[in-house]
Amino acid sequence: MPVEFSTDDQAEAYGKFAEEPTRPELERFFFLDDVDRDVIALRRTKHHQLGFALQMCTVRYVGLFLEDPLVVPWPVVEHLAVQLGIQDPSCVKRYTERLKTAYEHAWEIRDAYGYHPCEDAEWGRKFRTFLHGRAWTHAEGPVALFNQAVGWLRRNRVLLPGVSVLARQVSEVRTIAEKRLHATVARAAHARTLRCRRTWWPRW
Repeated sequence: MPVEFSTDDQAEAYGKFAEEPTRPELERFFFLDDVDRDVIALRRTKHHQLGFALQMCTVRYVGLFLEDPLVVPWPVVEHLAVQLGIQDPSCVKRYTERLKTAYEHAWEIRDAYGYHPCEDAEWGRKFRTFLHGRAWTHAEGPVALFNQAVGWLRRNRVLLPGVSVLARQVSEVRTIAEKRLHATVARAAHARTLRCRRTWWPRW
């Protein structure tokens, strides 16, 4: 869905794998530590273990749970399979045979790793505070502010909202910041005008 300040390609890439992760990104977002392995090991089958790991790492990298958790670049699946000692990564294709499995795992991952829904009131306030502060203190265009918003949400484990929702929030915040700036400049100009008048036309 295109947004007013972005290209169709940028909007289309939002909240999904736009391209294959680089090697540094694989090592950062798709590395399974001991805690991850302990959680994954609770799954009984190899395809559930691999599917669970895929969802766990996808939300770290993308910022949300995919509607179809298997729509990922194949090297990502292979990278996780190697770490889990799964010789046949294609077994992950069985992960979505039961429709509710991926949904239940997403909730478990959310609770275990402290992800917050975008509708959460507390985190919504924190996000708006960040967004307003960023818009006021940085001379950024809308695309840059949008990208900063995505980065903040991912860092703080707040699941990304829909692209149009986030785009609208960014636009509204920029409008408020611009009005505030114009008002500030107008007040400063008015105050300067008054000082000049008092200097050149003092009261007698």
